[in-house]
Amino acid sequence: MRHGFSPGSIDGVNGSQTRSALAAYQQSAHLSVTGALDPTTRAALAIDSPSLTNHVVTTHDLARLQPVSKTWLGKSQQTALDYETILELVAERGHASPNLIRRLNPGVEWTNVVAGDEIVIPQADHPPAQKAAFAIISLGEKRLQVFGSDTNILAHFPCSIASRVEKRPLGKLHVSAIAPNPDYTFNPEVFPESPEARQLNTKLILPPGPNNPVGTAWISLDKPGYGMHGTPSPEQVGRTESHGCFRLANWNAEFLIKMVWVGMPVFVEP
Repeated sequence: MRHGFSPGSIDGVNGSQTRSALAAYQQSAHLSVTGALDPTTRAALAIDSPSLTNHVVTTHDLARLQPVSKTWLGKSQQTALDYETILELVAERGHASPNLIRRLNPGVEWTNVVAGDEIVIPQADHPPAQKAAFAIISLGEKRLQVFGSDTNILAHFPCSIASRVEKRPLGKLHVSAIAPNPDYTFNPEVFPESPEARQLNTKLILPPGPNNPVGTAWISLDKPGYGMHGTPSPEQVGRTESHGCFRLANWNAEFLIKMVWVGMPVFVEP
């Protein structure tokens, strides 16, 4: 991840997203593309600082916590859609799954965390952002890759795609707008599967926050209703479950938003 190649939510498991990230890194480093952590790749990926760090819980962290309503109407009435628990907050800070955070901190009582407590998390910083030339989304691989002007790969992210084939756009699109920490307009017509949506007859504005339906970053595409964005459920990234947009973990969407620009080409491939 420090090189810009994300395995998604860090969980300590050598799964398909880890292998995909390794393959992308190997391509960028001109190594044999195997997707395996072979000795040559391991040597090239040697890190120069510890892989873990301590997050000290602050009073500001605790003040952010609030329950998230289970209904669309309830969400629209909140002041923010922020973190619900300290575990959720530190997991996102470490770009990690809550299960890994629990394993790294076996002695923590998560229902009784106070200011000053130290939580072990991955030190998973992104590299400095570079402006991209274009991006390619592979529907089959469920990945989004960003390239520079020399067609060098700058970043790799797992992403979720639409559950319905007819909702998956193909071809050349362009970035049309960029919104960090966005609010979200809930349109009942887009969620016919929701009993609540079928009863609502008006659109709702949901406030910003990591538990907003589009997470902490939104990048519009020039096909109406489509975009690349974050998600409140990073462990589910890489699935075929969206309504058409391309979902990334919040931390990856925040990194991507620093790289893109209005008018940038985005190619969607099968």
